[in-house]
Amino acid sequence: MSAASPLAPPKTAARPATGPRSKAPTLRHERTFKAFGARYLAGVDEVGRGALAGPVSVGIAVVDLLAQKPLAGVRDSKLLSPAERERLEPLVRKWSVASAVGHASAAEIDALGIIAALRLAGTRAWLEVLATGITPDVVLLDGSHNWLSPAGQPSLFDEAPSGPGCDAPVHTRVKADMQCLSVAAASVIAKVERDQQMRQLHAEFPDFGWDINKGYATSLHRDVLRTAGPTPYHRVSWRLLGGEL
Repeated sequence: MSAASPLAPPKTAARPATGPRSKAPTLRHERTFKAFGARYLAGVDEVGRGALAGPVSVGIAVVDLLAQKPLAGVRDSKLLSPAERERLEPLVRKWSVASAVGHASAAEIDALGIIAALRLAGTRAWLEVLATGITPDVVLLDGSHNWLSPAGQPSLFDEAPSGPGCDAPVHTRVKADMQCLSVAAASVIAKVERDQQMRQLHAEFPDFGWDINKGYATSLHRDVLRTAGPTPYHRVSWRLLGGEL
């Protein structure tokens, strides 16, 4: 979004986390958007981007900037144990004005590329949020790149991007999952839902250890991949074994 947008608060430097129990995320940054007319803010985060198998998943947690209270215990999902995430997930769902998780499969990642697959997963979550009757005024996205908004039209001679998508202004913030409560909440629901899917896929292909590694490149996962080859849930367009396959 351009600097002239009415929903563009002054940029602030992101501070790195200092450890596994760093300062709890707050709604401080989110509340700066109230001065620019926003009420509903959607915190957005993704999980599974670097996995070898399984979907990429995008979580959205919407907060009401005029009324939202903090939720104790929520951190970036990577800083929480599985038991903590499972305990917090229903609390985050209840705390959020609206919430959703969207997924893009390994086959869709292969067909579209990871950035377009992230956008697809995010769009699915976005449409689910809209179906609740809540329309976020602004989006806060973890990271430095806006992969959520529909791809721009390069020229007058190209076709417009197909299908619906997020049409709210999107702000990116590095380490937002560690500093901003809405984004940390989104990471928790996305992680819990994707982990559940990976446990289901593990029942179909138990040798890969997806109940533990969730599709990431552990030694066991690579060893079985080397001997048994990829499954339909592997991202076969990737260099799964550094070119060995």
